[in-house]
Amino acid sequence: MHRWVEKRVYIIMILPALVVYTGFMVYPLFTSLLYGLYEWEGLQRGAFAGLANFRTILWERPFNVRFFNAIQHNIYFFALTFAIQSTAGLGLAVLFSQGGRLMTLYRTVSFIPYTLSLVVVGFLWSLMLNPTWGIVNKALAAAGLGAWARPWLGDPRTALTAIILINAWRWIGFPVLVFLAAIQSIPSELHEAARVDGARGWQLFRHITLPLVMPAVLTVTILTFIYDFMAFELIFVMQGSSGGPAYSTDVLGTLFYRTAFGESVAGGDIGNIGLGSAIAFLMFLIVGTVSLMAYRWMTRRETEY
Repeated sequence: MHRWVEKRVYIIMILPALVVYTGFMVYPLFTSLLYGLYEWEGLQRGAFAGLANFRTILWERPFNVRFFNAIQHNIYFFALTFAIQSTAGLGLAVLFSQGGRLMTLYRTVSFIPYTLSLVVVGFLWSLMLNPTWGIVNKALAAAGLGAWARPWLGDPRTALTAIILINAWRWIGFPVLVFLAAIQSIPSELHEAARVDGARGWQLFRHITLPLVMPAVLTVTILTFIYDFMAFELIFVMQGSSGGPAYSTDVLGTLFYRTAFGESVAGGDIGNIGLGSAIAFLMFLIVGTVSLMAYRWMTRRETEY
């Protein structure tokens, strides 16, 4: 009887979170799959189409070209973000772990961008990257590097990279905080023993610090992958839903939005919700499959270690 009372208490405690999760995660997921199985005329659902929308996205031009182009941009988005956070982020965490008032100040400053809204970040950087009066081009001209000035968000060669760097600047405070917590949890006796054996600098980091913070690195990597393959807000604020110049900043999130609500598809006035829903479900499959595989690999690696 006592156990049954405890179980009821647990159920009551998790019920609000379960309801919210079901309403905002599970239900939209299943409805996106359901909507992707029907034809649509505007907001009016039509006949059952089976997997026709998925075949269109994956094999029919120009939808398949734009879909795989968006996936390539998502991969580049993740790869560059990961490279920045795994080098600069981990380096800053190691530096901040040395302690001191100045390092505490720097740690606080590095985390401030993460607290800002993506809408605010995107709007401010759009102003600073303005090719006519933006502070970035003005600063380059003042430094004698006026030849480097360019329309950063209007040039297909630089638009996506510029947005990724801005995203990394805004995001880096989170991995720094996670890495710093992992570094500070390492027993000091390990470093002291290594110093007694003659280890210094890079050797301490390579053989003591890095292996012990690797679980934190892997966790942040998975979270980064999930976010970068669902990126939408920053790109939408800085480029709208157009996909940028020559679709150079198009990712799966903006492609979904434009396909479902923006572009006219097959004579519709506001896009095609069926095709958009198919893209959304394919996004879920990609993110869910890769994240699950990475989680299992990480768990197995920790068990072996």
